[in-house]
Amino acid sequence: MQKFTVLTGLVAPLDRANVDTDQIIPKQFLKSIKRIGFGVNLFDEWRYLDEGFNGQDCSKRPINKDFVLNKPRYQGAQVLLARQNFGCGSSREHAPWALDEYGFRAVIATSFADIFFNNCFKNGLLPVILTDEQVDTLFTECEATEGYKLTVDLDKQQVIRPNGEAFGFEVDAFRRHCLLNGLDDIGLTLQDADSIHNFETQAKQARPWVFNSLR
Repeated sequence: MQKFTVLTGLVAPLDRANVDTDQIIPKQFLKSIKRIGFGVNLFDEWRYLDEGFNGQDCSKRPINKDFVLNKPRYQGAQVLLARQNFGCGSSREHAPWALDEYGFRAVIATSFADIFFNNCFKNGLLPVILTDEQVDTLFTECEATEGYKLTVDLDKQQVIRPNGEAFGFEVDAFRRHCLLNGLDDIGLTLQDADSIHNFETQAKQARPWVFNSLR
């Protein structure tokens, strides 16, 4: 999993509340579990004017020019600014996969759905919770300033505005450690690979009949 330490990135404002996971990545794209190939279908029903389906060449599809991610000023955005209850709906991990592959490394909102919030940390995407007033300020500045960027510092737990003012945010210490070090569940397990190997070796010596029966 990719580490997250400090990011300074262009911000895209998605001024909508209760954005659910079917809007983030519609159900017809959930057949694959490879974690790749979902970025082109992020917010598919909002980005395109036709109906999307698996295997489609999205470069030839008609786009919705009014949707924020299709506007030239927000191309290459790495920080998504949203409203309350972002990521509600189903538990699909494809939602953070699609956001990550599109290019987003952090999502800032006033609240997140619990399962989506947890899935973000497991997939290298940082969800940041700020107050309503703080998010309102960021929306106002972003929409008024082309090329608006924020610095998200996970180590210091701060979102730093262009004027230097910082908004602090809370992150569980264990999740923060994992994201700073790029550790997902598999990575955490592999930290104890030597101990696991030693245990298996000792177990084979102490109870060889157990392992012989498994052949």
